Amino acid sequence: QVQLVESGGGLVQPGGSLRLSCAASGFPMDSYGFGWFRQAPGKEREVVSYISDTSDRTYYAPSVEGRSTVSRDNAKNTVYLQMDSLKPEDTAVYYCAAGRREGVLRPWFLPRSYDYWGQGTHVSVSS
Repeated sequence: QVQLVESGGGLVQPGGSLRLSCAASGFPMDSYGFGWFRQAPGKEREVVSYISDTSDRTYYAPSVEGRSTVSRDNAKNTVYLQMDSLKPEDTAVYYCAAGRREGVLRPWFLPRSYDYWGQGTHVSVSS
């Protein structure tokens, strides 16, 4: 059974930090790149970050560049997203996704590039 389980979300004040975790099981995660996406109410799902299978490539959406760090620990079957200096506009459900990148046909920023998805963890940034 393939499973991705996000955790670490919650309520945080503006300027605060959270570390989101994505626990993977049921597939060889060291052969997959991982993306983080988020979706706010009434809006489309948007990409946040990506990390390649060997961690040699990481990417960030402009909205979180400089405030976020994506990492992975394959031995622990876990991918992380550290978010600092959080803003109210970061409020969303955050999703972890795993996929085999296949060159230009599987770009990191498109949901269709990913094979597996978690159920999400909610992040609320508010005073």
